[in-house]
Amino acid sequence: MPTESRIDADTAEQVMTLLELLASDAPVSQIASAQAPAGARDLALRITQAREVHQQREAGLAALLDTARELSTADDPGEVLDAIVRRARRLLSTDLAYLTLYDAEAGDTFMRATDGSVSAAFQSVRLALGAGLGGLVASTRKPYWTADYWSDERFRHTSAIDGAVGEEGIVAICGTPLIVESHFVGVLFAANRSSRPFTREEVALLGNLATLAAVTLVQTRALSDAETALAALSEAHETVRQYAAGIEKASAAHDRFASLVLDGGGVDDITHALAELLGGWAVLVDESGERRSAAGPAPEPTESGTGPLDALNALPGIGSGRLVERDGLYAVAITAARERLGTIYVGGVGTLGDSDQRTLERAGVVTALVMLFERQAADARQSARNRLVSDLVAARGSAEERTQLAATAGFDTRRPFCLLVIRGDGPTGHRGLLISASAASGPGALVGSHDGDVVALVPDDESSDAASLAKAVAARIGKRTCVTVAGVGPIGDLARIPSAHEEGARTVSALIALGHRGIGAAATQLGFAGLIVGSDPDVGDYVQRLLGPLLDYDARRGTDLVGTLAAYFAAGGSPRHAAGTLHVHVNTVSQRLERISALLGESWQQPDIALELQLALRLRALQGPR
Repeated sequence: MPTESRIDADTAEQVMTLLELLASDAPVSQIASAQAPAGARDLALRITQAREVHQQREAGLAALLDTARELSTADDPGEVLDAIVRRARRLLSTDLAYLTLYDAEAGDTFMRATDGSVSAAFQSVRLALGAGLGGLVASTRKPYWTADYWSDERFRHTSAIDGAVGEEGIVAICGTPLIVESHFVGVLFAANRSSRPFTREEVALLGNLATLAAVTLVQTRALSDAETALAALSEAHETVRQYAAGIEKASAAHDRFASLVLDGGGVDDITHALAELLGGWAVLVDESGERRSAAGPAPEPTESGTGPLDALNALPGIGSGRLVERDGLYAVAITAARERLGTIYVGGVGTLGDSDQRTLERAGVVTALVMLFERQAADARQSARNRLVSDLVAARGSAEERTQLAATAGFDTRRPFCLLVIRGDGPTGHRGLLISASAASGPGALVGSHDGDVVALVPDDESSDAASLAKAVAARIGKRTCVTVAGVGPIGDLARIPSAHEEGARTVSALIALGHRGIGAAATQLGFAGLIVGSDPDVGDYVQRLLGPLLDYDARRGTDLVGTLAAYFAAGGSPRHAAGTLHVHVNTVSQRLERISALLGESWQQPDIALELQLALRLRALQGPR
């Protein structure tokens, strides 16, 4: 216990020593060498260093004030300039300081005042504009400094200047221009005969001295100049006030958007709030081009898709997420993770100020967050639907399990339904195709992904067949991207989904192979190709669809137009040879062919239709006598 007391006493004594050193303004070196705990000594060093920085600043400010007082009472500009270089040398602790003035007639600068210089050549040197560090300051009217003049290639070295600088032994130089009423007057320098860096504080201090020096070279400004300065100050104050008000307005808008989201609001609430804040209308369009929400008297979408909003969306800057404007309409892209989620359009607001533009941009950011959350939730739901559709197509699990899963997903398994296989062929990605297919299939449909295709199970409304449904869905999605759709059904049992999907996949492949990309159809609309791709081909229906008009005519009139058509094809399309086969006059064959044209249409002899008719005749023959 005595040892611990001794240690505490020693520590306290050391700390007291540090405090006494701090109180006596001891230098950093003395603080650093003091015996004390490391933490206490480090803290004392930081305090001492901060104190010295403040002291240096105070000394600089005091020197500037002294210089200003001296300048205000000085009558001889030469004496003032000499005082300036002396103070510059002392404040920056350099080996020498000097000042050059601009000679408008000669177009160069000449040495006017020096302090610490020992070279007569240096004291009489003239610097052409652009030559040496001083010439660069004079030509650009900007401060320059270098820790090593001789190795610095930014300056144009000349033999005259380098000779004078070398004779003076200068290595490091800092120069700042003297400017009066935008007119260049000269250059103030601080230099060292050894390498040393110049801090920005030192450059700024030298600049302040240069400003004081420049003021002494002109008469006191006229009263009009003071009034002009006052007006400029008032304008600046108003600008700052307006800017602050804009910041406050934009911040309030951001708070309102944030409150809407925190209270469970969606993109509709943000769009309406934006229209209220800006006083016009606002429209939000999602990534697929669908209008998600609108507020105010917004223009209605056009069927052609070439309205004013589309023209605005084509501007080059909108893809980068920046606010764009054309003809009083504004747009900002909704982006997240470098992906465009949609676009907000605003109109009817006149010209938006900076604060209103920030409000619109903030609305874009908040909307992006909301849409990103919505997308993540939708992706999770869609992932579950994809698994369900894939299980139904692959018949995984028992029939009871599949039925229960479908019912849980909201699909009514008690109603007949049609199966659609949708294959994309456009710029829209698979995710976008799923979204478009869900919207086009209508409520109650179950849409998912399987083997790269989109599969939709659509409840049968008894008003259209699978072919009509496929055609309608292809047309709806086709407004944005090219898709080919095959329809199968109606189906009354989940157990038939695997075979129906196989038929749909074959049908959509056949549509593409036959050059019917971008349409919707069922296998029955593919002619003889439908017999191949269909899972349950109806030969009788195929024959009736093609030869029905002839069969009905023969049954009513007792004629044999079907036999005549078969003989005509068998004769290679020759009426004369067909007449020989039928044992009738050629004119009789010609008359029957005219009747066939009247019943089937004039195009029945075109290659595609003729092939279908010949196949129907063959299949009818295979069916046997009736």
